[in-house]
This record gives sequence, C-alpha cells and structure tokens, in this order.
Amino acid sequence: MGEHMRLGRRSTNISDRRGMGTAMAGGGAGMILLVVVGLLFGVDPRQLLQQGAVAPPGGEQQEGQPGTPQDEAGDAVAGMLGSTEDAWKAIFAQAGEAYPEPTLVLFRGSVQSACGFAQSAVGPFYCPRDQQVYIDLDFFEELSRRFGAPGDFAQAYVIAHEVGHHVQNITGVLDQTGGARSNDASVRQELQADCLAGVWAFHAGSANRIEPGDVEEALTAAAAIGDDRLQRQSQGQVVPESFTHGSSEQRVRWFRRGFESGSVNNCDTFNARTL
Repeated sequence: MGEHMRLGRRSTNISDRRGMGTAMAGGGAGMILLVVVGLLFGVDPRQLLQQGAVAPPGGEQQEGQPGTPQDEAGDAVAGMLGSTEDAWKAIFAQAGEAYPEPTLVLFRGSVQSACGFAQSAVGPFYCPRDQQVYIDLDFFEELSRRFGAPGDFAQAYVIAHEVGHHVQNITGVLDQTGGARSNDASVRQELQADCLAGVWAFHAGSANRIEPGDVEEALTAAAAIGDDRLQRQSQGQVVPESFTHGSSEQRVRWFRRGFESGSVNNCDTFNARTL
C-alpha cells in the first residue's frame, strides 16, 4: 500500500482550535467511539450531538484564525483539503458555477459548532449551519489501530466524505432530504457522500496525487465503518433495519462507482432501485 498520499497545494481554510478545546468528560473515549462510530461521516449533527454532549465549561470557544497549520499532521490535512478544493472547483466550473469552499476545524477533546457542542466521541462531522467540517485528529489513530484502516489516503477519504456532505448542502440535497430523518434516507445520503468521495479520488488520480495502493486504503476504510461490521463488533449481531450509513459492501460499491466514473451523475443514490 502507498504510505503517503502525494500532497499538492495546501488549503488555507483550516481553523486550528486544538489548543482551545476542553477535555473530554469522563474518559473512556475508545469504548464510546466504538459504539458511536456507526454514526460517523456526516449524519445529522443534531443527532450526534444528542449523544454524550455536555455543556461547555467556561463558555463558548473562540474561532481559530483560518490558515495552514505548521505541524506535520496539520500540514497533511491541509494538503488533503486542498486536493478536495481543487477537484470540486474544477467540477463546479464545468457547470458554470463557483465552488464555495468549506472550512475544516481541527479540535482536540471537544468543540463548539453552529450545530451545538460536541465531544470527540461523535467522530468527524459536517455542520451545514456553518458549512464547516470538524475533525479531532485522534480519530485517525483509532481508524488505523482499532479498525484496521491505516494510511494517508484512508484519512483523505474521511475528509473527502465530509466534504461530500458539504457538496450536498450547497447543492440543496440536504434540504431535499429533510436532514435524513428516516434510516433509508440517511443511508442514501451517506452512500452518496461516499460516491462523491470517489469522484474526488478520480480527480486526485488525474492530478497524479494517487500512488499504488492508495485507493485500496480508501476502500479498506469504507469497509471498516460499514454498519454491519460495526454492529457485529459492538453488539454481536447485525440489524439491517437500523442501518444509518450502509453496509461495508454498499459503502465500497458507491465509493468505487464514483471513482471509476469520476462523474457526480453516477452518484444518484436517492433514485437507485438497489443500493
């Protein structure tokens, strides 16, 4: 597998709040993460924030000034986000539209967003109210160690999936689905974000940012966080009726569909007869 994704232009749309976060109450983040990781990757933050959220001590956090982090981990994220910006700018330009870039917020422990106060246990999420992606980079260690999905490209897939929700937001998909109130709508919304992440990967390949093994890293990550696999790990049985993101097979299938075609037109999960 490729160990490092080829990083190009670094995004400056990063708000680094890692020095501003409050500590997670109670500890035990690893066990909590295993339970709630099935809610990862863009489920309505209002649902996420209802689980384990506490009132922030000391009042609301202040915004970090957007820029490019100077540390190695932050710099890598800036390159990954920059790759998504380049891809979606080009895609929107082909349609004669401008792409409004999201801000990515790095935090540690907990964070205040326009969607509410969240702890790290909720995992990466996108808040449509402020058009920002929120990530505690400790999640990437969990993705590698606990779920067996290491590598820079696996991490880039996580970011690209959340950016996929941003694309859904600015194109009105999130409004049309009403926040994905039903499980079926939620699964279709999440699988579309996986497909949009695949579209990004296609363009990253066209920009020569993909190394041998990179796509396999993304597919491994997509499979690792399938509802069926997570339910089997956490409760010993699979309950398809309770899926919110799709099975491992479905997540891999829709990412691959976006990657192989490079076209958002192939990402219409809402009208697909089979997922």
